[in-house]
Amino acid sequence: MTTISDRRVRRLAGTLYAYAFLSDLILLYPLYALLFSDTGLSVGQISSLFVIWSVTGILLEVPSGALADAVSRRLLVVLAPLFAGAGFALWLLAPSYPAFALGFVCWGAGGALGSGALEALVFTELDRLGAAGRYARTMGRARSAGVLGVLASIVLAGPVFAAGGYPAVGAASLLATLLAAAVAASLPEHRQAGAPTVGEEDVDTGWLASLRAGVAEARADRRVRAALLLVPAVTAVWGALEEYTPLLARDTGVAESTVPLLLLLGWAGVTLGGLLAAPAERLTTRGYAGLLAFAAVALATGAGFRHPAGFALLSAAFCAFQVATVLADARLQARIAGPSRATVTSVAGMATDLTVIAVFGGYALVAGFADNAVAFVVAAVPYALVAIWLGTRPVDDAR
Repeated sequence: MTTISDRRVRRLAGTLYAYAFLSDLILLYPLYALLFSDTGLSVGQISSLFVIWSVTGILLEVPSGALADAVSRRLLVVLAPLFAGAGFALWLLAPSYPAFALGFVCWGAGGALGSGALEALVFTELDRLGAAGRYARTMGRARSAGVLGVLASIVLAGPVFAAGGYPAVGAASLLATLLAAAVAASLPEHRQAGAPTVGEEDVDTGWLASLRAGVAEARADRRVRAALLLVPAVTAVWGALEEYTPLLARDTGVAESTVPLLLLLGWAGVTLGGLLAAPAERLTTRGYAGLLAFAAVALATGAGFRHPAGFALLSAAFCAFQVATVLADARLQARIAGPSRATVTSVAGMATDLTVIAVFGGYALVAGFADNAVAFVVAAVPYALVAIWLGTRPVDDAR
């Protein structure tokens, strides 16, 4: 018999999946670099835009998490796609370097607003319904929904661009952000007892209190700190490698037209990984270490194969990495005990962003000295080290 709680859990999950899909249904994704180039920007200018994007997210990640804890997590989740949409509108209305830069500031701010707030909101609402154990399954499926949104944007971008050029692609992207915000507004939110709300306490004071409490919990609780550090250790490297998979695919000798087909293998693995997160929750700490070890071996072997067939192994590696990423987030959420959940989650997000930038730099050095395949093989080493560290620790099956 279906209970009211079960219906509410399903409603929350369905809303989350729709939000994740629409947030990534951005038809500009596969085309915005071409927009910049067609406007006359150099490669150096385009690279500087990516730096602006990353730095914006890093600077706003933790403050936005504290704001979510102090004011409203749902409000920030609603605002996140609207900020991104404002950035896209700037690109289309005044295509120029200053507009592109300001657009990336908006997009980076939107990403920071949603990061931390969304995870904290979902976990808190599931916990209120007595379904905190479904968090990994729910977030895993949400990640898969986001991947499907990316795939849909890749499929639709070409025909829409052919029909109406950049204005049509941009308008479709803006519409997706508006729909995502509308869906987010229907997410439930029940503030914890004693949590400050607007009108009860000055927002600045509440923001500072949330920031201090979140950072203090991350520093003082060894278990929270370990779970927090695991998030960037697992997430950052393979997240950065996704940007280079087209180069690796081209280096296998296939035609340019075949590259997207190889990339689809990787996206299929990521999608499957999100769906497998729930059954993988049964893994012990050593089982989790084995998962990372398998992913590291598959990544290094698939890249080192230097053949299109190697992308089947890369797909398996990305599948395992997605599972590991969802479980790392679930472990962190389960260990946070204080009210500043979004703040602590945002600290993990900031650490991930900083690590990604370091990976970009390291990849450039290795690939410049050798090639893309070697860089992918080297990128597997950190995962092997993390697997060894987890596998040799005293047994602790607590998730």
